[in-house]
Amino acid sequence: MSGTGTNVRTGLVLVVDDDDTVRDVVRRYLEVAGFSVAVAADGAEGLRQFTARAPDLVVLDVMMPGLDGLEVCRRLRQVSAVPVVLLTALGEEENRIAGLQLGADDYVTKPFSPRELTLRVVSVLRRARMPYPVGVAPELRDGDLVLYMNARQASLGGAELPLTAREFDLLAHFLSHPGTAFSRQDLLEQVWGWDFGDQSTVTVHVRRLREKIEPLPAKPVRVTTVWGVGYRYDAGAS
Repeated sequence: MSGTGTNVRTGLVLVVDDDDTVRDVVRRYLEVAGFSVAVAADGAEGLRQFTARAPDLVVLDVMMPGLDGLEVCRRLRQVSAVPVVLLTALGEEENRIAGLQLGADDYVTKPFSPRELTLRVVSVLRRARMPYPVGVAPELRDGDLVLYMNARQASLGGAELPLTAREFDLLAHFLSHPGTAFSRQDLLEQVWGWDFGDQSTVTVHVRRLREKIEPLPAKPVRVTTVWGVGYRYDAGAS
């Protein structure tokens, strides 16, 4: 991947959208912010560009003819944990949730402010490139679950655990605060860095995390629900 330095506003962003105007506006704003930008007009071309260019982040429109954004996201997640920011139309809550379930890291609703999208791209990349949060040990462990913070890698039972950037950050936050109950709003602010937003984003990411670290995701013992509050990480419970 390009953009491996410490400056967040570097690297290659792939923008996949079938609207010529949207692609052009997003490209110009991202370039002004310091990014290199590749563009694709449909999902199939987006996948080809991804393979050829290895971008640092993908901005992906959900509603495209042919291969839509959800299918593109699903295929990307089969081969890569690259950060993905979805573009969804206002009111397409089901598509937003579906995208998050497939592993998207963030979303922006249309019509959107190009400046807001740029800030979301910067925010997602900052977390994806962060060696580890200040004050957190370089290795976090709970039994056979281990997070290597400098490498941003995780393992469970000795096998590599495929986590997206947001899933990694969420799990690191939980492991850093075992036994502490967090509301969804707490997690939005402390993990996503959002002062406001759709709390279903947290719900979906917790569900995906449980599917990867819990022996029985429907009966979680690590990331437990605190009724009327939110979630708590119970260390040593597995």
